[in-house]
Amino acid sequence: MSVSASPAPLLGDQLCENGYECVKILPATNDAHGGVIVDLKEAMDSEVFATLLRSSLLHWKKQGKDGVWIKLPIELVNLVETAVKVLVVQEKRGGFHGIGVWKIPTGVVDAGEEIFEAAIREVKEETGIDTEFTEVLAFRHTHNSFFGKSDLSFVCMLRPLSFDIKKQDLEIEAAQWMPFEEFAEQPFNQMHEPFKYMIELCMAKVENVYDGFSPRPVSSYFVEELNCLYLNGHDLDKTS
Repeated sequence: MSVSASPAPLLGDQLCENGYECVKILPATNDAHGGVIVDLKEAMDSEVFATLLRSSLLHWKKQGKDGVWIKLPIELVNLVETAVKVLVVQEKRGGFHGIGVWKIPTGVVDAGEEIFEAAIREVKEETGIDTEFTEVLAFRHTHNSFFGKSDLSFVCMLRPLSFDIKKQDLEIEAAQWMPFEEFAEQPFNQMHEPFKYMIELCMAKVENVYDGFSPRPVSSYFVEELNCLYLNGHDLDKTS
């Protein structure tokens, strides 16, 4: 399908409003459906991209654009995280079924399975998306959970290695890549404190003002195989 496009009102990557205030935004073209297309081909630092993306989204929102499409070659996959879309699902069963809430993929760690292995596996099983593990952002300890036992829940960040969703039909009603702001603004997330904290942590991570815990293999005195110690490697490396 062909799409006609015309240049958006840009001056290179700098936009001047009212002849006085100039802000840098991402180069883009208008599409035929009331949105804009950003086609990046050259390498860009993720922090620079994040700054340009924020100012660009503000400008396009003022213009009343209906959507933003960002095209990235595989060598710029590091910018996908900065574009701030999150993989979400709606479930066919359980407490979230039928209430219209989009949630992040979840699951249970199998016996003998590492946290990062379980996170990668569950995302693959539910959505078909391949990922690599980045960090544990936080964990929650609750009591009187399943069968009256205590429970540990881990919020994990993963980096996508593929993007075409192939949802699991048995458990998943729907799956999509959703703009983070849209995910965060769901009334359910705003009403429940744990989810509000999770959203704040994720946004802080994207803005590079928060670091979680990444696994490091360590040997044990009691067993021969390696175990994983989860730690804030970023701050630890700065002190060494």
